[in-house]
Amino acid sequence: MFKNGRDINGIGCGQQYRQKDGSLNLDGIINIYKEAGFTSHDVVAKLRGILRQKKIGHTGTLDPEATGVLPVCCGKATKVCELLTDKDKSYRAVCRLGVETDTQDMTGTVLNECDTNMITEEQLRDCVNSFVGETEQIPPMYSALKINGKKLYELAREGKTVERKPRKITISEIDIVDINLEEKIFTMDVTCSKGTYIRTLCHDIGKKLGVCATMEKLMRTRVSVFKIEDALTLNDIEILSKEKPEIFREKVYSVDSLFDYSKVNVAGDGIRYLQNGNTLKAKDFKQDVSGIKQDEKILVYDENNNFKAVYQKNENDFKVFKMF
Repeated sequence: MFKNGRDINGIGCGQQYRQKDGSLNLDGIINIYKEAGFTSHDVVAKLRGILRQKKIGHTGTLDPEATGVLPVCCGKATKVCELLTDKDKSYRAVCRLGVETDTQDMTGTVLNECDTNMITEEQLRDCVNSFVGETEQIPPMYSALKINGKKLYELAREGKTVERKPRKITISEIDIVDINLEEKIFTMDVTCSKGTYIRTLCHDIGKKLGVCATMEKLMRTRVSVFKIEDALTLNDIEILSKEKPEIFREKVYSVDSLFDYSKVNVAGDGIRYLQNGNTLKAKDFKQDVSGIKQDEKILVYDENNNFKAVYQKNENDFKVFKMF
């Protein structure tokens, strides 16, 4: 059910060059395959050592035992970390029926076990599919959300439970991949919005069925344009960056590849205005921008076709949205 090996023939483009001290200076996003046992911070720390890259950050935490896609932003690309965190994500999860834990996954302490023999495959499918759409979800105690400045998991480790307000989430798609009621497990592919806890989804499915349930395994398969079949392990990166840097360069996604906006180049005085992050007018572009609508965003490049910024239409002008 879970993919162990991955093709390391990725896609994308990026800029890479070696400094005199042998370090790499990257401005782009690397699609990392996070292996079980590593925290997201572990991945960043190890990658910083491999690439000798100072400016680096991940785009959304994965639990230590979870695997899969973890985009890591380097250099100027760290400016899009927040934008990527907001993107929809896809997961493959294995859910175990008949067990409840304090963490809502199998790493926690078992709180309850129950009989599930009355559950039919049809009931399970109907229940799972009922979660598609906009719904509310109560975040688990074992999470990094903060209440009064303290993370929930810190309170949970102290034996404390606090009230958490339900949060709106959207589950756009759930596909049941496999059901094995004899073994009390089922596997599902889930595409959901930012802030969705798959552990809690498994727990809530069990609750709606009238039994207990917990998440047994989780793999993130997609974040925005980053797919698991293109992801690289830390070992892949260590080998490629040292032995085949030209191949590694091709696997670093450029910042502008993340956006599906119109592309324009500045000309004349627009070159200077762009360098300073000033407002741009239609006459400052080489291309015709008369078709750009109010609030629509565009990708702005310099005269040498280097990506510089995202601008947004504001009445008759274009104002900077984010510089890179």
